[in-house]
Amino acid sequence: MPLKNLREYLARLYYQYLLITGIYVLEPWEKSIFNSVLLSAVAMAIYTSYVFVPIHLCLALKFFSGVCGGQPESTMALMN
Repeated sequence: MPLKNLREYLARLYYQYLLITGIYVLEPWEKSIFNSVLLSAVAMAIYTSYVFVPIHLCLALKFFSGVCGGQPESTMALMN
């Protein structure tokens, strides 16, 4: 029973996706091209976020630690 409910739920979500994007009027080969392009764009956005967001967060933390009164690294190296 739960498997049937899950299948119906996923089918309903897919139908909503078709209606919202307007691709229900396309032919099957057009749908596959549209879905491929969309999947590629989402995959590239996820990969770019995975690679570059940690670098930007690290740089932002270094910047704000300097702005908020933290000592620069060069001064700390001289103190040790």
